[in-house]
Amino acid sequence: DEMYRKAGFEWGMPPELDLEAIVDKWAALPLLFQPGAEWNYSVGLDVLGRVLEVITGQRLDQLMRTRLLEPLGMNETTWFVDEAHAPRLARLYGADPQTRKAVYMEGMDRGSLREPKAHGGGGGLVSTAHDYHRFTQMLLRGGELDGVRILAPGTVKYMASNHLPGGVDLAAFGRPLFAETTFDGVGFGLGVSVTIDPVKARVPGSAGEFAWGGAASTAFWVDPVEDLTVQFFTQLLPSRTHPIRSQLKQLVYQSIIT
Repeated sequence: DEMYRKAGFEWGMPPELDLEAIVDKWAALPLLFQPGAEWNYSVGLDVLGRVLEVITGQRLDQLMRTRLLEPLGMNETTWFVDEAHAPRLARLYGADPQTRKAVYMEGMDRGSLREPKAHGGGGGLVSTAHDYHRFTQMLLRGGELDGVRILAPGTVKYMASNHLPGGVDLAAFGRPLFAETTFDGVGFGLGVSVTIDPVKARVPGSAGEFAWGGAASTAFWVDPVEDLTVQFFTQLLPSRTHPIRSQLKQLVYQSIIT
C-alpha cells in the first residue's frame, strides 16, 4: 500500500498520466502475493481496461460508449460533467469522527468536472439512477434489454459464478481488510461478489445473487431468483460508517411475501 501511495495512487490516479502510462507504472511495482494464491481488492479491473484498449485499438471511453452506453440508452453516463450540468452533480460527504454525522467534503467531488486523461476500467464514470437501473436490468435479463443484446446469457452466468479456487468464500480466501461486502458465505466472480450461502452470510438473500458496493456507501445487487435488482445511492465516505447494506437487504427481502 505504501509503495502505491508513494507512486501517486491514493484515491485515484495521477492526473497527468494516461491509462497506458499508469499500467506501466503498476507493472514496475511488486504484487502483494502470487496470482491465484489469495484474493485482495486491487487495480485488476483498471488493468483489464487497458487490455481492452490494446485488443480493440480504441480508447476505453470510446469503446464503452459504442459497445455499452449508447446501445443501452445510457445517455447520461460519461467520464465527466460539463459546466452546464455541474449543478446536478451529487455532493460527497464524510463522517465526522466524533459525531459520525455527514460533513460536506468540499472539493473532493470536483474531479468529475474535467475529463480524465486515464479512463480506468475499475471506476470513474458519472451516471444517473435511471442509467444505472438500465445497466442492472440488462444483467438481470441475461445480457439483453429492450431488444438490444450486450452480453450472451452464458457470459452473464459465468461472470456471476464464484471463481475462487475450490468454491470457497472470501472469508477463507480473501484478506479481511475490505468493507464493501461481507466475507462469510460470499464468493467472487468476474468483477462482482457472489452470494454462495445467505445463512453463512447472516443476511437474507438468495444463493446466486451478485453485487458490489461503492466507496461512498452506494450499493447494488442483482437477484435472478427473485427477479430483482436493487440500487442504493448515497454519498457518504467511508462505506463502513453505517451498516447500510445489510440493513437494506433485510428490509428488501422481508417485504417479499410471494
